[in-house]
Amino acid sequence: MRRRQSDVLVVVPAFNEERTIASVVEGLHRSVPDADVLVVDDGSRDGTARRARDAGAMVVAHAFNLGYGAALQTGYKRAERAGYQELVQMDADGQHDPGDVPRLLAPLRRGDADVVIGSRFALPTGYSMGVARSVGRLFFQRVLVALGGARIADPTSGFQALGRRAFGFCCGDFYPSDFPDIDVLLLLHRHGFRIVEVPVTMAPSPPARVPMHTGLREVYYTYKMLLATFRSALTRTEHG
Repeated sequence: MRRRQSDVLVVVPAFNEERTIASVVEGLHRSVPDADVLVVDDGSRDGTARRARDAGAMVVAHAFNLGYGAALQTGYKRAERAGYQELVQMDADGQHDPGDVPRLLAPLRRGDADVVIGSRFALPTGYSMGVARSVGRLFFQRVLVALGGARIADPTSGFQALGRRAFGFCCGDFYPSDFPDIDVLLLLHRHGFRIVEVPVTMAPSPPARVPMHTGLREVYYTYKMLLATFRSALTRTEHG
């Protein structure tokens, strides 16, 4: 990874996103020109890495697909080693608006938060989920609160900003390689990290894209997330 030029790193995990990755990177350069952009190509079989480089991003490529969480953690570890102070994570499919990045960073810079979640539901935005996903969001929201976590309107949002101590914490071995969601938020809360939400606008997932949580994968995701979250709830909190 080249020498950092900024205190802010935007990490974009990407798997077969050659159609959208260039516009995401270019949008970030316009919206946060002082930030460095790292695309973590998670074993793509298309031109994702090439298009990201051509658009001006740094690129780290996994030799094969390791999972969304593993791609995020690659970004966290690169950020920690390079000395970045703030990290923003966002998707490569164009659903997240690069123009919202300054909004996510603002609470970190004011000292009001350690983790900031870009929320579709903190305020009415007109964003619509299918019935099954809406029920799932409410269910996991209540599970998180029942286990002693923070009350979060959009607990499955992947659009987040983290301060250095928080993304350093996420470099630990506990971090899941596939679906980092409410289990990670619960651990962050239990370790004293302040989590806040800010309203953002999000586009629907592109029609051609296969959502992360559909069909049998949705069943597996629910099982895995419950198991991981209950394990997180039973994990002894250690400060240090």
